[in-house]
Amino acid sequence: MKKIREWADQFPAELKYFEKLVHRNRIFVDRIAGIGVLSAERAIQLGLTGPTLRGSGVPRDLRRDNPYLIYDKLDFDVITFPEGDVWARYMVRVQEMKESLKIVYQILDKMPKGEIRLVEPKKVLPKKQAVYTKMEELINDFMLINFGAMPPIGETYTAIEAPKGELGFFIVSDGTGYPWKLKIRSPSATNLQGLSAMAEGSFIADIVAIIGSIDPVMGDADK
Repeated sequence: MKKIREWADQFPAELKYFEKLVHRNRIFVDRIAGIGVLSAERAIQLGLTGPTLRGSGVPRDLRRDNPYLIYDKLDFDVITFPEGDVWARYMVRVQEMKESLKIVYQILDKMPKGEIRLVEPKKVLPKKQAVYTKMEELINDFMLINFGAMPPIGETYTAIEAPKGELGFFIVSDGTGYPWKLKIRSPSATNLQGLSAMAEGSFIADIVAIIGSIDPVMGDADK
């Protein structure tokens, strides 16, 4: 906790330094402003999410719109820029770093004391050190890894606001430790659907900047 606060204290000055370095660079600004434009309506039609969607002016953030964990108890702004270009998507991320810092401080101030791991052997893996030293924890670890947590029969869709956007899991359970059906809604796969629309009217050399503004993770996109 102390190390995190120390890092948070020095972060604003570091961010300000890099903003001055980049935002006054005429080549950088000219290279991304007005490139890869996507309207709010088109972004919604394509199902885009996260900073890519908010860079087209759509204020969609699951932490506010469908809060989970303690996000309903935290104060932060949903950052949007209306231009819908590479510059807007970049600026969303810059401003969101400042909002994330606000969230970090609030969590540090409100973090309760005590154990952070749920003591529920049928659902939660034991601490690794205990697995190496206690027979009960070793058996617990073996059963969960090999046979799963045995959720009740039914289905659920659960999503979070990941760094790239909405990361969701649709799971159908038949009562065993393995899902009967599983579908992952990957934000990188979703956002890459907007690449062709963003690239319309652009130069080939612009494609690298446009892809960078989407910021996909290819291991995430193949889901």
